[in-house]
Amino acid sequence: MGESILQLRQIRKSFDNTEVLKGIDLEVAQGEFITLLGASGCGKTTTLRIIAGLELPDVGQVILEGQDITNREPNKRDVNTVFQNYALFPHMNVSDNVGYGLKIRKVPKAEIAERVEQALRLVQLEGYGKRMPDQLSGGQKQRIAIARAVINEPKVLLLDEPLGALDLKLRRQMQLELKRLQKQLGITFIYITHDQEEAINMSDRIGVMHEGILEQLGTPNEVYYQPQTSYVADFVGNANILRLGGETFAIRSENILMNGETVCTREAVVVEKSFAGGQLRILFRLPDGQTLTASRYGIDNDLQPGQQVRIGWEEPHAVKVIDNDKDENNK
Repeated sequence: MGESILQLRQIRKSFDNTEVLKGIDLEVAQGEFITLLGASGCGKTTTLRIIAGLELPDVGQVILEGQDITNREPNKRDVNTVFQNYALFPHMNVSDNVGYGLKIRKVPKAEIAERVEQALRLVQLEGYGKRMPDQLSGGQKQRIAIARAVINEPKVLLLDEPLGALDLKLRRQMQLELKRLQKQLGITFIYITHDQEEAINMSDRIGVMHEGILEQLGTPNEVYYQPQTSYVADFVGNANILRLGGETFAIRSENILMNGETVCTREAVVVEKSFAGGQLRILFRLPDGQTLTASRYGIDNDLQPGQQVRIGWEEPHAVKVIDNDKDENNK
């Protein structure tokens, strides 16, 4: 990654007297793939729209390559956006869709044709130029939308949950394609999603957003293994949050050990079992009423609801102590 290309400085935004962004500070490096991750309503889409120029902040600045573009019109800033619904023109074929931005800029026809072919090769859709959008699959439409965005060679490409409409298998395939494409182009990507798997698989850094605040910014490893607040610990990887001895701990479900796996430390009762995503999840209740979940690969084991067991975890690597002061400050 290179030098800083984009900065957000104390961005605040309200709608109908509700503050949806509460002072966002963010610095993005040239060539970085950064993801804003959070649940619906956290402010990530509003942040993206402010970068794109589709919304104006109430307070704060958007700086692109050292220039203040906060009040610059969308078509006057070197930023392009890829939307979830593709936004392809249904009456234009693939080539015309991809080359539309160049045509508006009055680029010569021969140059447009050459650059369209290059863009289609880049997204591995050579030969699709004459097809109409209704002849394409969902994954192909998304690739065309990306080709149309990158052909204009933006400084920053914004991606607004672009894989949300695809099925799980295709979504995972497109995650790899997007990461490959981003590294090949060297363009800065700012991606928003509520899917933690997407964020972890693709990103150089992840910004976890919650109620208009950027709760934590770090590499996927830092966010997953070193969460700074209980919200981050729970949202990224569904960590168990326990309060023991006056402190707050985050313990990943895969690090919960059961009888015979370690020197067990606490009594627990099996509450229920469920199976999802190739994993068996077991909910336990501790004597003080707190609950926690353990996960294992496989369909079943011998544990049954109501059974008493002993559970534990290996310290210190399996346990992260949450900073209670920071946790309270972010609420």
